[in-house]
Amino acid sequence: MDWSHEEAIVNGVRIHYVEAGEGPLVVLLHGFPEHWYSWREQIPALVEAGYRVVAPDMRGYNRSEKPPGVSAYRIGHLVEDVRALIDHCGEERAHLVGHDWGGVVAWEVAARHPDRVDRLVVMNAPHPSAYRRELRDPESDQAKRSWYVLVFQLPWLPEALVRVGRRRLLESLFRGGTENPEAFDEESIERYTEACLRPGAMTAMLNYYRALFRGTVRAKIPGWKIPGATTSDGLIGRPTLLLWGTDDEALSVRLTEGLEEWVPDIEVERIDGASHWVQMDAPERVVDSLVEFFSRD
Repeated sequence: MDWSHEEAIVNGVRIHYVEAGEGPLVVLLHGFPEHWYSWREQIPALVEAGYRVVAPDMRGYNRSEKPPGVSAYRIGHLVEDVRALIDHCGEERAHLVGHDWGGVVAWEVAARHPDRVDRLVVMNAPHPSAYRRELRDPESDQAKRSWYVLVFQLPWLPEALVRVGRRRLLESLFRGGTENPEAFDEESIERYTEACLRPGAMTAMLNYYRALFRGTVRAKIPGWKIPGATTSDGLIGRPTLLLWGTDDEALSVRLTEGLEEWVPDIEVERIDGASHWVQMDAPERVVDSLVEFFSRD
């Protein structure tokens, strides 16, 4: 199947995206450290099911622009990128799908701009309030699982480790964490390595974590407010499907529990035998769930 590579200025940033198909719009948001290519299994199937699919490289990733500075990656900017992309596509609303960091942004788009989202699907990305709940719970191991977030706050060491480790590091990250031995072939590892080594890419990608961490810390200081710096506690008022690979090493399955407080209209589908890279470990299962969920009246 053919797809086209396009570029657009959205929210003041040049965004590269892949587009294919015709029909209701589906926007696919990738996670760290990936790009649009992480949806290679889902794009053709969604097109065949009658959807127009747009999969961007989020700001800072792969072929998209990499604005300098940590503040350029605050959650508010990321949310506005998605809203502006839907506008660019000439649509009022879209089915929104996000994995990992794309899921973090998807939660926020649905909370802040519910009129722009038809149905929401999040994959192995915790609702922000559930994540904070687990970090505060002494019986939860989520704080220990999140050790890498603190490492990413260091100013240059993570970038240096990627430059030194290059392909071996990314291969270990993807293949070491997946349950499907065929999930990441040689071509995909090469593509991800090339994307991460583009000038400025790794710093931009890590700045997602740095901006969120700093915004969250500063928001707790009385009188110090940064608009859009932290995730919201707002309700998700759209029909929502949470797909969760239960063998995720970084995120506890407890994050899938008790979400009705913030997301009244939610379904949770836990996929045993799938890891954090759920759309690669169980590509057909994910596609079937997406198509069935989107097709409901």
